[in-house]
Amino acid sequence: MTAPILSERDLEFMLYELFDAESLTQRPRYSDHSRETFNAALQTSQAVAEKFLLPMRQKADNNQPTFDGEKVHMIPEIKTAVDAVVESGLASATADFELGGMQLPGIVANAVSAYLSAAGGVAMGYTALTNANSNLIEAHGTPEQIEKWVVPMRAGRFAGTMAMTEPGAGSGLADLTTTAVKDADGNYRVSGSKIFISGGDHDLNENIVHLVLARVKGAPKGVKGISLFIVPKFLVNDDGSLGERNEVALAGLFHKMGGRAQTSTALSFGEKDGAVGYLVGEENKGLAYMFHMMNEARIMVGTSGAVTALTGYQYSLDYARERPQGRLLSEKDPHSPPVSIIKHPDIRRMLLAQKAYAEGGYALCLLGAQLEDDSRTASSEDERKAAHTLLDFLTPIIKTWPSEYGPKANHFAIQVLGGHGYINEHPVEQLYRDNRLNPIHEGTTGIQSLDLLGRKVPMKDFAGYSACLGEMAKTIAIAKQSEALSSYADELAAAIVTLKKTTETVLGATQSMNIDAAFSNSVKYLELFGNVVIAWMWLKQGIVADQALAKQPHESDEHFYRGKLQALQYFFRVELPEIYHWAKLVSDLDTTNFDMREEWF
Repeated sequence: MTAPILSERDLEFMLYELFDAESLTQRPRYSDHSRETFNAALQTSQAVAEKFLLPMRQKADNNQPTFDGEKVHMIPEIKTAVDAVVESGLASATADFELGGMQLPGIVANAVSAYLSAAGGVAMGYTALTNANSNLIEAHGTPEQIEKWVVPMRAGRFAGTMAMTEPGAGSGLADLTTTAVKDADGNYRVSGSKIFISGGDHDLNENIVHLVLARVKGAPKGVKGISLFIVPKFLVNDDGSLGERNEVALAGLFHKMGGRAQTSTALSFGEKDGAVGYLVGEENKGLAYMFHMMNEARIMVGTSGAVTALTGYQYSLDYARERPQGRLLSEKDPHSPPVSIIKHPDIRRMLLAQKAYAEGGYALCLLGAQLEDDSRTASSEDERKAAHTLLDFLTPIIKTWPSEYGPKANHFAIQVLGGHGYINEHPVEQLYRDNRLNPIHEGTTGIQSLDLLGRKVPMKDFAGYSACLGEMAKTIAIAKQSEALSSYADELAAAIVTLKKTTETVLGATQSMNIDAAFSNSVKYLELFGNVVIAWMWLKQGIVADQALAKQPHESDEHFYRGKLQALQYFFRVELPEIYHWAKLVSDLDTTNFDMREEWF
């Protein structure tokens, strides 16, 4: 099977036609770059992905890491692949030149990493988490901490993780019990247990730098008493060499349904005197610092969901074009040759659904990457603040919509292949299993829905909510000027009216009824908002496609743009109308879920 792992034409469309990434070269930070350097990074990523990652994807899935009681064992191809990514410079694509990075804009780096994720799956989690760990320490650590920990992580000597979840607390970080006690040296001794720590132990790097949430003895209860610590696997001497082993022990590995190339670990900190930890920033402000990494990770999760969907779509599309089977109902001659299954209407339905989910979701992820970059590098303070406000609001949707609809796309990819999709001779079943984790980690769908409805919507006098609706209104106004898109603009405007009424109703209800009951359909509210946002993403793509078609492009581009408009039509006719049922459930304050009693199950 020669299916591409991603569509080069679609990446080009997203970067240069939809989001105009080339214009970022006018900013001082990116003045050394050009469209040519962006494309060179993309080509490097594609080459590394195809040479080192794609060949080991199935082997890593079939041979997940093991623990013999002393150390982790994994197939050697994973280290070869990780080393190749580091040596190519792709592991720190957004980092400063001075720290060994490529200093790429976030949106370009996202597309660059898409090739690695598409080919290697979660094996690229090792470098992605290290990059996010480094970004957090750069933002909130001291110059000494940056020199001691970030420099070797950027160089690929050290790896990085985030260690939050505990056996007894799960996502309830307010209840974490890991403790920290200040020692005579002014550092801290950290003790406790963490679970589901991705990349928590391995021999891919010399050292592993854990960012650990813990509570200093005597700190306030709840999230206001959480601090953040750098806790390395090995201590580091003043000259940068490795010192003695810190009290960080691997307690065991979890065996996963998918995503098997990356270790998922249970870690024990400080079984004797306490693991040496170095405070990041100030005591009791750790959760705020960790959100720097968590929000970055949430965009990574959404991107993983979308990219895995894109990869499955490409594979099933290629299969559908090559696989002959059956005849159309209109063909009455039993002696006629079988047709490629892409000729069958139901196959086209499933391919079109995949295209709508994957390309719509990925456009949203790229918007998130662009907003994150704008919040740091836009030309004015007002622009930076506006980008931060919109990104902060959209983060629950960026994390959740692609992670929910990505597996749905992979479901259709399996179905397109039929029985061949269910066997591991084809990769689509693995893609589905890998993608199924994304709705769970970095905040489950339910948690994200409560964050959106209960916090992000009303926050700062509805600033993010209003900004989002305002941006959608701008797109609607542009689309209204097109005869081909005017009706879709009207449909999105009507959907926004429903969204606003639903929002007002459910938030108003909290003044007169139990908030748990009022928010018991928060996931449906999140789905509603998500579908409206993805419809917006498709209308934005439709505007670009419509304008391009007006210039009478050559045949291959004409087909590409018409495909975009057809996917837009699919989303508006099939997916967007579902919001009206969800809106009724939320607006009616339906308590069917809430009223179900434990004893009745």
